[in-house]
Amino acid sequence: MFIQTESTPNPATLKFLPGRTVLELGTADFQSAEAATKSPLAARIFAVDGVQGVFFGSDFVTVTKADAAIWDHIKPSILGAIMEHYQSGAPVMQGEAAASGGHANNHAAEDDDIVRQIKELLDTRVRPAVAQDGGDITFHGFDRGVVYLHMQGACAGCPSSTLTLKMGIENLLRHYIPEVTEVRPVAA
Repeated sequence: MFIQTESTPNPATLKFLPGRTVLELGTADFQSAEAATKSPLAARIFAVDGVQGVFFGSDFVTVTKADAAIWDHIKPSILGAIMEHYQSGAPVMQGEAAASGGHANNHAAEDDDIVRQIKELLDTRVRPAVAQDGGDITFHGFDRGVVYLHMQGACAGCPSSTLTLKMGIENLLRHYIPEVTEVRPVAA
């Protein structure tokens, strides 16, 4: 098994490409070892000292390191953990621990058409591009012109995430949907 790695715009995050499907549908975000109990793969990766976050996409695993950790020191152990997992035949997610499809439904009924348009633009134009960088951005809510988005994986804590939100996503949404006035990030 050959696992490729790619850097991301977030220097604390690396993208690992195992050459196999990681999740059939959606994404999964683990911010701690305790949160990873439903995923044998995430638990193995968190066993590596210095791992602070794990994110799964369709064909990639994004790992975020602690500030004190050095990639040259922990990357071989992470590669080993991913390889061991796939060789073991264990599932990526156990039992009922389904991956997240993404978007929340936090909006008023009168905003249904606007929210549908926002989600469609996110799904077709934004999320595929963000996945290339090892992350995901999901709709969290819409209130009085403000779109609330949740950033995951390499996008969470990325130095360029504010620029991505303001210059990229906000401009795109405002162009196509005049009711959108602003985009703001939300925590998990």
